[in-house]
Amino acid sequence: MEYIFSAPGRTEISGNHTDHQHGCVLAGAVDLETVARVTLRDDGIIRVASEGYAPVEIGVSDLAMREEEKNTTAALIRGVAANFAKRGAKLRGFDAAVSSTVLPGSGLSSSAAFEVLIGTIINELFFDKGCTPVEVAQIGQWAENVYFGKPCGLMDQTASSVGGMVFIDFNDPKAPIVERLDFDFAAAGHALCIIDSGADHADLTEEYAAIPGELKTVSAFFGKDVLRDIPEADFFEKLPQLYGKVSDRAILRAIHFYQENARVQAQAAALKRNDFDAFLRLATESGRSSWMYLQNITPAGYKEHQAVGVTLALCDTLLGGRGAFRVHGGGFAGTVQAFVPKDMLEDFKQGIERVLGEGSCHVLSIRPEGGIRVK
Repeated sequence: MEYIFSAPGRTEISGNHTDHQHGCVLAGAVDLETVARVTLRDDGIIRVASEGYAPVEIGVSDLAMREEEKNTTAALIRGVAANFAKRGAKLRGFDAAVSSTVLPGSGLSSSAAFEVLIGTIINELFFDKGCTPVEVAQIGQWAENVYFGKPCGLMDQTASSVGGMVFIDFNDPKAPIVERLDFDFAAAGHALCIIDSGADHADLTEEYAAIPGELKTVSAFFGKDVLRDIPEADFFEKLPQLYGKVSDRAILRAIHFYQENARVQAQAAALKRNDFDAFLRLATESGRSSWMYLQNITPAGYKEHQAVGVTLALCDTLLGGRGAFRVHGGGFAGTVQAFVPKDMLEDFKQGIERVLGEGSCHVLSIRPEGGIRVK
């Protein structure tokens, strides 16, 4: 018997690098997906054959973390399986033929979609749906943090696993508050565009890791683990003592967090009251904060290659004060997000692709479903 499973990519709508500080985010599942055709096997081997890649195999009898597997697909599969095994899942082997329209490096989180896909397969077939969508997301994040070796927050996996557009408050990351929001960008006269800057995420793990790492130096000054546990007023009250004790960039990144966390909540409120103009204004503010304070547009030391910066400038010029644009996801490489008025969409897309290449501007929609079994 063949089973079919699907998990969507995600778009970060607001909350740039807030999740790992237990902050708030707006995110949505998109209409690009990772799909697996699954058949069971009796030898305890999980074999995943992703289109365009060599097959990966792990045995369910040996799920210990392996240092040599860090940064590999095998680590993600083994990590997800290991977490389910700890929860009591009766694992069996299976073959999964995987194909995806969520391209790696697209900024739409192909890794989270893959983690949610594997988690959904195991949850459905071997755990009697014992995990909620949020718990499946937490398992994926754990696998990426511990087995894969990348320090990421929980936003990507949650958006992919839950589906639709969601407001998430990670104040308690073990029990995040997830609220679905019903808002139709098309009905508001705008298209959601994701623009590929052409820059590759490869070899940028240290840049991403530096953001939570530097913020940890700030929170440690206050005897806390994350900035969400430090009131903004306390941060600014102690700033004279903090200044010089941590890097200036860490201070700027902390200021971004406080402003961005408040901005997410304001944007969610704006969408609930159907005030799309306020949402757009705040979206552009988010993008400027990422460039000025968070500084995740250009990798340190890059002079000749500043693809994300050029893409943002191009959006700014083409939109001419309408719509909104911002860096999308982790930053440094990958993609930019734009909310484009429908009457400008054709010219905007042509203008982007004239510079960045055909197919660089993706027009997307929000997918209602998260990780699901299709058949």
